[in-house]
Amino acid sequence: MAMGTRKDQEQQEEMWIPQAALPKGSSHPFYQRLNQLLEEQKFDRFVEGRCRRFYAKKRGRPSLAPGVYFRMLLIGYFEGIDSERGIAWRAQDSLGLRRFLRVGLEESSPDHSTVSRTRRRIDVETHREVFSWVLGVVRRKDCSRDRR
Repeated sequence: MAMGTRKDQEQQEEMWIPQAALPKGSSHPFYQRLNQLLEEQKFDRFVEGRCRRFYAKKRGRPSLAPGVYFRMLLIGYFEGIDSERGIAWRAQDSLGLRRFLRVGLEESSPDHSTVSRTRRRIDVETHREVFSWVLGVVRRKDCSRDRR
């Protein structure tokens, strides 16, 4: 058996790939369940209401939706990533986390500077309120599971 080289195995990539042919990747069960809980409790509507005062009425540069922003921070919390750059890199690199963020394969996940700019605009009390709300949702769901 002759040894092949990497160069022998290389093929020219297609110029265009239909979206249906792109890998879907399974979502991480933890994030899948968390997203299900958040959707049941209308998380996006809740955070949009809490953050409305931090967003301009007139739209200039497209902003980061509050639901996506807080989901990115949750990724950082649950995965022990303490930098916005690390969170952005992890979100861009993982198909499962892109699904958690509801970021399509054809679009980029938010970069670290967008996350940083959003964090500076939203006050600490709102961050605390949102994270307490998420913990309360998880706690209530976990308690109701124990009663069965």
